[in-house]
Amino acid sequence: MRDRAAQADPQQELAERLRLLQDLSGLGVRALARDTGLSSSSLSRYLNGQTVPPWPAVVALCRLVKRDPRPLRPLWERTATPLPAPPKSSRQGRPRPRNDLPRDVPDFTGRAEQLAAVLAAVDSHRAVSVDGMAGVGKTCLAVHAAHRLADAFPDAQLYVDLHGFTEGRPPLDADSALRMLLGALDVPSERVPQEGLEALAACWRSELADRRVVVVLDNAADADQVRPLLPGAGDSVALITSRNRLLGLEEVPPVSLDVLSPRESAELLARASGDDGPDGRLARDPESAAEVLRRCGHLPLALRLAGARLRHRPGWTVGILVERMAEGASEFDTAFAMSVRQLDRAQARLFRMLGLLPGESFDAYVAAALADVPLRTARAMLEDLVDAHLVQQPAAGRYRLHDLVHQHARRAAAEQDPEAERERALGRVLDYYVHAAAAADAAMPFLSPGRPATVGPPPAALPRFTDKHAAFAWLVSEYANLIAVFETAAAVGADVHVCELPRLLRAYFARRCGTTHLNFLFERSLAAAERLGDPLQLAEAHSDLGFARYNAGRMPEAADAYATAGTLVSGSGDRRAEAELALRRGYLSWDAGRVEEPLELFRLAGTLYEQAGFPAGAADAAAAQAWAMLQLGHRQEAARVAREVLAVPHSDPAWPPALSARITLGVAVADEAPEEAAGHLEQALAVARADGHLNNQAWCLNCRGVALRRMGRYEEALASHREAFALLDALFEEHWKIHFLNGYAETCRLAGLPEEALRLHRQALELAPRLGNRHEEALAHEGVAALLEATDPAAAAEHRAAGQALLRDLPVG
Repeated sequence: MRDRAAQADPQQELAERLRLLQDLSGLGVRALARDTGLSSSSLSRYLNGQTVPPWPAVVALCRLVKRDPRPLRPLWERTATPLPAPPKSSRQGRPRPRNDLPRDVPDFTGRAEQLAAVLAAVDSHRAVSVDGMAGVGKTCLAVHAAHRLADAFPDAQLYVDLHGFTEGRPPLDADSALRMLLGALDVPSERVPQEGLEALAACWRSELADRRVVVVLDNAADADQVRPLLPGAGDSVALITSRNRLLGLEEVPPVSLDVLSPRESAELLARASGDDGPDGRLARDPESAAEVLRRCGHLPLALRLAGARLRHRPGWTVGILVERMAEGASEFDTAFAMSVRQLDRAQARLFRMLGLLPGESFDAYVAAALADVPLRTARAMLEDLVDAHLVQQPAAGRYRLHDLVHQHARRAAAEQDPEAERERALGRVLDYYVHAAAAADAAMPFLSPGRPATVGPPPAALPRFTDKHAAFAWLVSEYANLIAVFETAAAVGADVHVCELPRLLRAYFARRCGTTHLNFLFERSLAAAERLGDPLQLAEAHSDLGFARYNAGRMPEAADAYATAGTLVSGSGDRRAEAELALRRGYLSWDAGRVEEPLELFRLAGTLYEQAGFPAGAADAAAAQAWAMLQLGHRQEAARVAREVLAVPHSDPAWPPALSARITLGVAVADEAPEEAAGHLEQALAVARADGHLNNQAWCLNCRGVALRRMGRYEEALASHREAFALLDALFEEHWKIHFLNGYAETCRLAGLPEEALRLHRQALELAPRLGNRHEEALAHEGVAALLEATDPAAAAEHRAAGQALLRDLPVG
């Protein structure tokens, strides 16, 4: 008889039914897996109730023991399609699921047997590897299959090029690939392990466990590169392509591709050339058509290139096409070389230059900078290259080169273009990305106002960002390219670019909670600044690294970096750099538990910003002053300064000074003007949610909890605190909690939850010393003392004494 838990859980009930089938078979797991064609690891998960099996696996088990599977179908459907779980806090405001798949080719031809094998392998093993020679159509088949599977895997459709055989760059290591994939799933970097491939792979498998995702891992070098990227438990699937047979992936079925058959080759050439009628040129000259197929090696990529030439040359006969192809160097290069020869001089130069781009996909702006031509000209030439099948267009406005074409372009540039010209072209690309990132940073002022780029002259054309959302969308789409540009700049010794680019990505990382990677980038920037030897550049690099350390909760390291920056910047005469450093030191000083010093630093920052002519920075410093006054109990003064900040004209509802001031004002007036306070805090929370900034949402929610507690609305206050801490848990922002634990605990105490209050105060006592925040540590001791007063007077006295000692020893300046 089944127990109640199994009856209540359809997945466990199904697992029990499957175990009965195993009992009937009399086989162990390995033997049962062998006889049903399933993997032993997957079968073990099905039998243990860890994973819901696909329906064909249930059918295979039933057939093995000669049982009708149809009675199990209703139970399987209840298990496979349960009621949707409520959304997690970390995904609030999340955009539609990510789809990175390249465009499915409209002339997909043949491969019916191989496509069926790919889909069957995915169904049975949740992974498949497609191998074959270069240009044989591996990526085309995998992407076509992924598009077919997209509806069944609605949570995301991901694509990553592993560059296993890309000339001029090493294969993408599994560590970097995992970080890219986790980023594509919007996993905050704080939840991503900083070190260790096994930990990263475990994090990836954990994220996939409750999602249905299809992942295309293109151009793999070997099994070792791919193995950590494979999904674990759950329903997600992986489609892998490689020029090599991945023998090391024992549980991943292989599908090998050969060249197309003569019939399929002829069909693809006819479709690609637009000449598939019975009276067309191919039909009139079958011998020449057969020679085109032979010279293309029956390779799909080469056939498409040859077909494109014929389509765009209506005056050519097929014989002329054969003559032009005969001038090519090899079976692979004939179509490429022939296509390039049909380009005019400017188009051919752009094509060669594209081989120098360090990123993956690209747009017309970077192509214009690369070739040093007007944007309109670059767009027209790119369209010509798309028509020639030399450039692919996976999405509107985005372009990429197939690996083989990229190799051809890179070799052609090395052979035909002087080294000095290639260096200048690459330099224009590096300059473009720094200037474009500066423009995006200026459109999303989440931090202090961005400094203009100081690298080479700005390009003639830059993207125009109508608002911060457009700027953020550009940063998201270009992020992989920006990191590739950073690495390229570091490799070629472009130290100014290495210094400036991470500084312009701070707003992006603030939105993506990417403190781990930002620390890594600023460490590299500091090394570049040391090589440059410019005192101001070096001062800003230390300040930026300190800011990254601070946001990661690494307070002692932040203090050291700020101290070094202060020594360097003091004699520079750069008021803006001094102001930014003073503001940052104020935040650090406050978190260290100092009392008067933060206020003085915030006032100094405001004065310096005014002297430098940056009113937005001065407003930011004033908002910080108001917040510090509020924490010190000076509510009226805090409210006055907050109202002054809100009176500063601004167009963005999420402007940081206004958001800080509104939160401060809401808490400051909660006692005497509860309706006004609630309005300010609700407006701040709505703005933070619309902006998608999760840290700001947590801040708003916790402050709303404090204000509601002061109004006596304890249940609402508790709900607000709990929602805030759910966000912080999802973000892995442990160090942020120190600002809110004691306030949350006080709400619990007044709401009649003393045990919960005690737990929170003790959590603050564990966290505060690690962060060096003696002020919050003292408050936690006082809170514990108040809670223990009636039950354990001696312990309460010890905590009160410890808190008073900390407050006595707190520096005031």
